[in-house]
Amino acid sequence: MKPIVLCALLPLAILQGCSPSGLDAATGERAFKQCASCHQVGLNARSGFGPQLNGLFGRRAGAAPDFVYSDAMKASGIVWDEHSLAAFLRDPKKLVPGTKMRFWGIGDDNEIKALEAYLRTFQNAR
Repeated sequence: MKPIVLCALLPLAILQGCSPSGLDAATGERAFKQCASCHQVGLNARSGFGPQLNGLFGRRAGAAPDFVYSDAMKASGIVWDEHSLAAFLRDPKKLVPGTKMRFWGIGDDNEIKALEAYLRTFQNAR
C-alpha cells in the first residue's frame, strides 16, 4: 500500500479499536437500564416487579423461587441460553404467549448480545 493510503486508514483503525463493539458487558450495562425498573442483578438481587436475573443462563424459565410467574412462563419448558433469551427479548409475547412481562421487545441484535454479555457477569452472583 502507498504511504498516503496507510496514513488515511490509520486514524480509522485507531478509532475502531477505541470504540465499543456494542457486544461487550459495559455496553450491556447501559442497555440494562431499561430492564432495571423491573429486574435486579448483583449481590443481594431480589425479585420485585420482575424476577432477579442472577444465574440466568441454564436456569429453567419460571424457576426463580422468589417470583410469582405466569402459568404460561412456568409451562414454557424454556431453559435460558443465548438463543432462547434473544428470542424472548425480541418479542416476549411471541415466545411465551401469556407472559406477564410488559415489554415491547428489542429489535437490535447487538443490543441483545450486549445485554447477554452483561447478564453473564452475574452468572455466579448470589
